[in-house]
Amino acid sequence: MKHLLPLLILGLLVTACAKAPTNTTASEPEPPPIKSVDVVKVMPQEITLAPGESGDMLVQLQIANGYHVNANPPSQSYLKPTEIELKAAEGISIEFITYPDPLLKTFSFSEGKPLKVYEGETNLKVTLKARKTAKPGKHNLSAKLRVQACDDRVCYAPGERDLTVAVNVK
Repeated sequence: MKHLLPLLILGLLVTACAKAPTNTTASEPEPPPIKSVDVVKVMPQEITLAPGESGDMLVQLQIANGYHVNANPPSQSYLKPTEIELKAAEGISIEFITYPDPLLKTFSFSEGKPLKVYEGETNLKVTLKARKTAKPGKHNLSAKLRVQACDDRVCYAPGERDLTVAVNVK
C-alpha cells in the first residue's frame, strides 16, 4: 500500500497536467483557397537569334501532381484555356504560338465527357523573329500566362502570371 500511494499521486499529477483534447474542426482556420497559378510552375527558356532569323522558344509548364489545366482550345466554351500572351520588344516580333496536343481525360464533374487537358510537364512553343534591324544583346519580352487549374473534382478560379522571356540577339 505504501508503494501504491506515490504511484497514485504521480498518476493524478500527470492527469491534471494533461491538456484536454481540443475541437480541431472548429478551431482550425480554413486552408487558403487554391489559386490556379500556384499549381503551375512556369519556366520560359532563353533563346538566341541572329538578326533576320526566326526560332522556337519553349515555355515549360510543370503542373503539380493531382491537378490539370485546360488545353488550348478547351473542350467547353465555359472553360478557360491555357494561354500565353507576349508583347513584342524592339526588333523582336512574335510570329505564332503553338500549344501542345492535349490529353483526353474524364473527371467526376465532366458528366462522362472527356476533357482536353495538360498534366505534368508540357511545353508551349513560341516562334519569335529577330528583325534584321534588331540590336545585338539581351532583349526582355513581357508575357502573361493564363491558366485554369482543376483537380479530379472541381475547377478553380482562373489566374494569370507575369513572365519575362529573354531573347539574345547575336
